Amino acid sequence: MPREVDERKKRAALRKLRRAAALAEQGLGPPLTDWETAFLEEVENRIEKYGSAFADPMKGAEGEALSGLQQLKLKQIDKKARGKEPKGFKAKKPMGQQRQAPPRAREDVIETPPPPEPPKPAKTRPALVPAAGLAGTGNVTALRRAKPRLTVIQGGAKKTEN
Repeated sequence: MPREVDERKKRAALRKLRRAAALAEQGLGPPLTDWETAFLEEVENRIEKYGSAFADPMKGAEGEALSGLQQLKLKQIDKKARGKEPKGFKAKKPMGQQRQAPPRAREDVIETPPPPEPPKPAKTRPALVPAAGLAGTGNVTALRRAKPRLTVIQGGAKKTEN
């Protein structure tokens, strides 16, 4: 079911779509992906058939032929087809932080190279000691020298018979 769209806006949207497709065919920029080509064709078919490329009125203005996101994507495809470099996201500085100039080097100060680092000592492995030699050392207590044993303590939970 067609929407009420201004004919001038409909023609303008179709003109933009066709111009972007024609520029992409000229090969000024990188080739369009399959998805971008399908997007241009599908949006053009929807505008011709329904007068608008979107149905949800929350996605765009009442009399527009393209939604806000469709207009944005069409603009990106158009820039790509023209061979212009797309702008990326820039990191924003926190509020209140002053822009700092990079430190400038003084011409009158001669920089000396840092001294060379001393060579690192070679890694050595500790000598292995037999386990029998550990038992007779003075830092092991008599309790640790004795064999462990299990002691069972009588008692615990009492069983009741019903």
